[in-house]
Amino acid sequence: MLVATLVLAVMLLIPAPARAAHTYSESDLVRFQNRIVDYRNRINPQFEKKIRSRTKLIIVHTSELGLKSTLRVVSRGKCFENGRTTPGGHANYVIARNGTVYRILDKKYRADHAGLSMWNNESNVSDISVGIEFVGYHYAPLTDSQYRSAERLLFILKNFYNLQDKDILTHSQIAYGKPNPWFMKNHRGRKRCAKNFDRTRAGLGPSWPYDPDVRAGRLMQDPMLAQVFYSGPGTVVYTGKKIPEELESNIISQKNSAWSIAGEDYEAPTTIYVLPGGKTLAGDSVALKLGWDHLPVGTKVLLNQETVQKVSEQAKLIIKTISDQMTAWSHAGLAYHSPSTIYFLPSGRVLPGSAISDWDDLPMGTRLVVGYKGPFTLTKNNTAYGIAGSKFKASGTIYHVPGQGPLPGNRITDFNDLPVGTGIYLPIAGYSH
Repeated sequence: MLVATLVLAVMLLIPAPARAAHTYSESDLVRFQNRIVDYRNRINPQFEKKIRSRTKLIIVHTSELGLKSTLRVVSRGKCFENGRTTPGGHANYVIARNGTVYRILDKKYRADHAGLSMWNNESNVSDISVGIEFVGYHYAPLTDSQYRSAERLLFILKNFYNLQDKDILTHSQIAYGKPNPWFMKNHRGRKRCAKNFDRTRAGLGPSWPYDPDVRAGRLMQDPMLAQVFYSGPGTVVYTGKKIPEELESNIISQKNSAWSIAGEDYEAPTTIYVLPGGKTLAGDSVALKLGWDHLPVGTKVLLNQETVQKVSEQAKLIIKTISDQMTAWSHAGLAYHSPSTIYFLPSGRVLPGSAISDWDDLPMGTRLVVGYKGPFTLTKNNTAYGIAGSKFKASGTIYHVPGQGPLPGNRITDFNDLPVGTGIYLPIAGYSH
């Protein structure tokens, strides 16, 4: 009854033209709010709750993690390798990739989500905004389910606080950084967070056609973000402009630098660079061990990793494992749903990527190989040699015994012990294994 009363009050506050732009009924909004998962009791007790005195903006983020890690970080806090921690409270809401919404903090409380930030000469944007985290990466697509939930949540929040569509911004738009090797002065572009957010799919109209702090000279422009969000003075932007395909990736190229991908996190110890060939470097060691100008094209950038050792171990392995930090997207990128990406689930099931609806649906402990064909089934007449030829003992030939996990050929001691029904997976030419 309380939820219904709140929704009805919000509906009555909405001007008639705004209501006409949406098709939500009161019952639809009540059902939506009743399905929000209450996560408020998980908040770190060290987090100090403060009621915002005013709410002028709603800021959307991408978590750069999977769901479990996202919920832990935003509620309990971040833990850094040097021992520093934060007390949590880093979002008011989280939207999972299946559309489920989690309430981390009541919307009235200040969430510590924006960090060093400015918008239209207002600093400390966390003080004046609601923070929403999308589970996902800023260089990977968000899901239809996330956008459907976001549209309803934003509709309710926007009208509750009497905000306009232009008051909904991304973290990448409002964060700013101090001088660094790329910028001589304070500058936009400290975060790439949610630069992939599509306003139209979230049911939103125009945003700002320009960056007010850049225009006023308070901050230097970030060329990449300006290309994504703004076309120039007087232009109405309904959604992020089409990002060049090269800049949608976390792979370093001639145009896609460490800064373009990671923003201020480019030299963080939790940002790991996986060079072609598998060598790994933490962000805080690149300058000393290699130099930023010498990062080779094809280097993969991974954010929010625990240690370089864990990533290094995975980079060397053909059979990779999904963990708290290393999702299927971290390992396979867009190939996560390719039929040539093979998943070995803890339950014993084996699925091709084409059977996976979303990379965050896979349980931790799932193992995978990328760029494989099969299974070719072992029978009495179809031996391992008959299937794989001279490479039947190679590390790149993968065997899956029913009820057991995958094994590379060089780990099998006696091929005569392999039971009939064993699946054999062979690498596809042209893939790096």
